[in-house]
Amino acid sequence: MQLSTTLPTALGVFTLTADEDGLCGLSFPAEILPVPHESLVEITSHSLLNEAGQQLLAYLRGALRDFDLPLSIQGTAFQLQVWEQLRTIAYGETMTYGELAERIGGRHKARAVGGAAHANPLAIIIPCHRLIGAGGKLTGFGGGLPMKQALLDLEESSFKD
Repeated sequence: MQLSTTLPTALGVFTLTADEDGLCGLSFPAEILPVPHESLVEITSHSLLNEAGQQLLAYLRGALRDFDLPLSIQGTAFQLQVWEQLRTIAYGETMTYGELAERIGGRHKARAVGGAAHANPLAIIIPCHRLIGAGGKLTGFGGGLPMKQALLDLEESSFKD
């Protein structure tokens, strides 16, 4: 069974979702909830959701660079491979879709990498916002380009501290 909670932040209200195995969803402000509304719980009543909320808030303050949470994610073998590679992009760094595709078999997979990144159920925690287009251009992001820019700016300013 999945349980969700909302987390108000300076960037809007996020929704965190967990199942019995780990964190399985993070929805951006204004996204449709991934589970029925009646599954919402008070954040403090679920230890994993509480910890995920605390870590997300610390990240948004610039006080946390790496999340340490049990994850429960489902995807195709290719998506899981892309999501694992996303986790290797260091805080404050970026990588192009083509560069990541090259790591897993060739630049010709860049569009497929973009599709897998878009399907990422744990954006921010699995940092797909660190993927950029060729030449440094910001391209697609489930939370919208302003959110992507805000997260990159946060990491850039925190990285210098």
